[in-house]
Amino acid sequence: MTWQPAHPDWADPEQPAHPGSRTPSGLFPSGPPSRPTWREPHPVTGSAIASGAAVTAAWLVLFALLGRDVPTYAWWTVVAGGLAWLAALALARHGDRGVATGVAIVTAGGWSVAAAVVAVTWATTGDWPLW
Repeated sequence: MTWQPAHPDWADPEQPAHPGSRTPSGLFPSGPPSRPTWREPHPVTGSAIASGAAVTAAWLVLFALLGRDVPTYAWWTVVAGGLAWLAALALARHGDRGVATGVAIVTAGGWSVAAAVVAVTWATTGDWPLW
């Protein structure tokens, strides 16, 4: 579209009379934003996820070592995972969401390993191992 100067007799008030008076696109803001920008106090980072995962893995291993056989190992893992998820919920609500993500991921993995151990024991012995 080529720009032509507006004739004073038939100038449209909707159209700018000069090419420099157009409304800015917003690519280069000319003033403060119209709404405040909210910044997260604890953004999710890879290091936060890794630290939550490492601490949770150690937590689950310590509880798993309390079990002497498959049923006690499985129940200790369920208890440790439940406590870890409570901590993850508290962290997600009031703390660092990255650490909460690492805790939740590793807890789910630990529960999956315990479920696989129970399933393999049940398949090989034919007896439900948890009670």
